Amino acid sequence: MEEVEIILNKEPIKVKIIWKNNKNIYFRFDDDNNLVVTVHPRFSVKKVLKLIKENEASLIKMQVRKQKKQDSPHERKILGLKYEVKIDDNYRNVCFDNGVICADSEASITKYIANLTKTVFTEEIKKILEIMPDIPEFTLKIREMKTRWGVCNYVKKTVTLNSLLIKYERRIIDYVIVHEFSHFTYHDHSPSFWALVAKYYPSYKLARKELREK
Repeated sequence: MEEVEIILNKEPIKVKIIWKNNKNIYFRFDDDNNLVVTVHPRFSVKKVLKLIKENEASLIKMQVRKQKKQDSPHERKILGLKYEVKIDDNYRNVCFDNGVICADSEASITKYIANLTKTVFTEEIKKILEIMPDIPEFTLKIREMKTRWGVCNYVKKTVTLNSLLIKYERRIIDYVIVHEFSHFTYHDHSPSFWALVAKYYPSYKLARKELREK
């Protein structure tokens, strides 16, 4: 790799040239606003700089898009509300301030949300168990799933809830819990199953619609 400095969009930037056996030439901007050019070894530095000059307008647009993406606030959705994320080493604990979630790192926020997820799911399950009789003792599992919001294994007596449900309001989480609990009685999606769901969650069709749309 070789580094040179150029002027792009009236500002000095570094160009990092990486030689690889590529058929094509690749331009990209890294997180430090350096222009990274990946080219075949047959291209000299002079030829690379010539290519940059020829594609200057396109590269400036690429640079602006990259900077806008970096400057746009990162968000997390928790219990139906969106929070802008602010990362700063000065924060010792995760805290909320007027629509902003503040922490010293993304890892701290992820850990906080994981703990919150377990707490919320446990609270909502306890609430629903008070109104739904004859639910057997079961083991709660929480994990991220791509295609299902919940799974009831009535043989092994386990209920698995999708960790991504923490993005939704508690009423939506309640629907998924009622849905999975109903599978302890009916192991399919027969009319009898949906009648049982409706008994404990009358607005289940609306909840299903919201889960499909978001």
